[in-house]
Amino acid sequence: MNTTSELTVTRGGTTANMTMIAIIIAVVALAATPWVFGVGGSGRAVALLVYVLLAVMWNALAGFAGLVSIGQTLFFGTAAYATIRLADAGVDPYLALLIAIAFGAALGWITSLFMLSLKDGEFAIGMWVLSSLAHLCVNLDPLIQGETGTSLISLNAYDIQTRSMITLWMALGITIAVFVILVVLLRSRTGAAITAIRDDEIGARSIGVNVMKTKRIVFVLAATGTAAAGALWLASASNFQPRAFFGVQWTAYMLFMVLVGGLGRIEGAIIGAVLFFVIETFFAAYGAWYLVGLGAVAVFFALFLPKGVWGWIGPRLPGEAIPTGYIVEKSNT
Repeated sequence: MNTTSELTVTRGGTTANMTMIAIIIAVVALAATPWVFGVGGSGRAVALLVYVLLAVMWNALAGFAGLVSIGQTLFFGTAAYATIRLADAGVDPYLALLIAIAFGAALGWITSLFMLSLKDGEFAIGMWVLSSLAHLCVNLDPLIQGETGTSLISLNAYDIQTRSMITLWMALGITIAVFVILVVLLRSRTGAAITAIRDDEIGARSIGVNVMKTKRIVFVLAATGTAAAGALWLASASNFQPRAFFGVQWTAYMLFMVLVGGLGRIEGAIIGAVLFFVIETFFAAYGAWYLVGLGAVAVFFALFLPKGVWGWIGPRLPGEAIPTGYIVEKSNT
C-alpha cells in the first residue's frame, strides 16, 4: 500500500478560536464594569489594562526584538507629564491624554535615532539614564513643584462616574488598538524580520533585513504603548508625582510580569499581567511583605519554570492561542 505525505499550512486552530472567544468575553466584561462594580471597579479595571499594556509592550521590545530596556519609564512618566502640561494650558484632559500618547510616539522615534546604535547592556543602561534625566527635568518645572507633584485638576469638570467610565473605555480601546497593531505587525514580513534579528542579528543582516529600521518600528510601538499606559494611569489616579511615574518599581513590574508569564509570547505577557494584578489586589496591603512575596514568586519561576506560565502551558495545547506565525503539519494519505 502506497502512502503520500502532504504538508498543511495553517495559522489558527481550535486553541486560537477559543482564545478569541475568551478575549471577546473579557472585553465585554471590562466594558460593563462601570455598571456592575461602580467607580471602584472601573479604577481596578483600568489598572489591569495598564499592566497588560506595560507587559505586552516590554515583551515586544525584549522578547521579540531582543532590546532589553530598564528605562521605559522615560515614556511612561513623560506622557503623564505631557498630559498635565497640556491640561494646564486649557486642553480637555482626555484630548490631552491622546496628544500625550502621540508625543510619546514622537519621543520614541527621536530616541531611537541614537539609542538603537547601542548594544545589550549599553542600551539598557542608556535607557535608564534617559529616564533619570527626564525625571530631573520634570522636577525643575514650577508647575510640578518638585516631588510634591500636582493634580490633573481639569478632570473635575466631569463627575466621578462619567470620568471613571470614559477613562476605562479609553483604556480598553487603546489596549485593543495596540494589541491588534502588534499582532498584525508580528504576522507580517516585519514580524519575521524582528524574530530573525532577535535570534541572529548578523545573520538577519546578511539576508537583507534592514536591522535598524525593523528595530525602530518595534521600539516606537513599545514607546507608544508605554506612553499610553502612563497617561491612562494618570487619568485614573489624577495625581502626578514624578517619583511615582519615573520610579524604578515600574521597570520591576514589567520584568516580573513578562518573566512570570513567559518571555517572547504575547499570551505570556497577558497572563503575567493578570497574575500580577491578582497578587497586587489581594496582597498589596501587606506592605513590605508584599514586595517580599513578589520576589519569592519571581525566584520560584526562575528556578522551576524559567519559561514562565505560558512556556509550560503552551506546548501542551493544540496550536497557538494567539498565532503570529504559520503551523506546518504533515498528513499521510
